[in-house]
Amino acid sequence: MLEATLSMISTGTKDTMSQTDQSDATVLSIGLHPSEVDYSNYPQLDEATLTARIDAGEAALRAAGFDLVACRLPSDPDAAEEALRTRLEGRTFRVAMIGAGVRMAAEHTLLFERLVNLLIEQAPGIRLCFNTSPETTIDALRRWVAPIEN
Repeated sequence: MLEATLSMISTGTKDTMSQTDQSDATVLSIGLHPSEVDYSNYPQLDEATLTARIDAGEAALRAAGFDLVACRLPSDPDAAEEALRTRLEGRTFRVAMIGAGVRMAAEHTLLFERLVNLLIEQAPGIRLCFNTSPETTIDALRRWVAPIEN
C-alpha cells in the first residue's frame, strides 16, 4: 500500500520529491489524486478532465513564478497522512493550499482534519489557504505569498 501511495503522489511529468528547497516561498499544493475522486458526486466531471484542469492550474502557477510542490493524495486517511509526511520531509514550505476536493466533501472530513493537524505538527508557522477549484488556486496562494522574482 505504501509503495502505491508514494507513486500516486508523483506529479507525473516532473518529480518534485527529489528537488531541493530553493526558497522560503515554496508552496505545497495538496489535493486528492484524480483517481481517488468519487465522480458520481460530480456528473459534469471525469478523471481525465479533472487531471487536465489540475495540470493546467499547476502550469499556470509555475509560469506565474510560484515554486510549487504538488501532493496528490489517496483518499484513505492513513495512506494520505503517510504520503504527506513523506512530502514534507526535508522541505520548508511557506504556505500549503488544501484543495476543495479534500475540504468540501463530507466524506473527507477526517482526512481534512488529519492533514491540517499533520501540517501544524510538522511545519510550524506554515500558512494555510484554500481554493474552490483548480482555477482559483493562484488567487488563494496570492493571499499569503508572492511569486518568486526572477
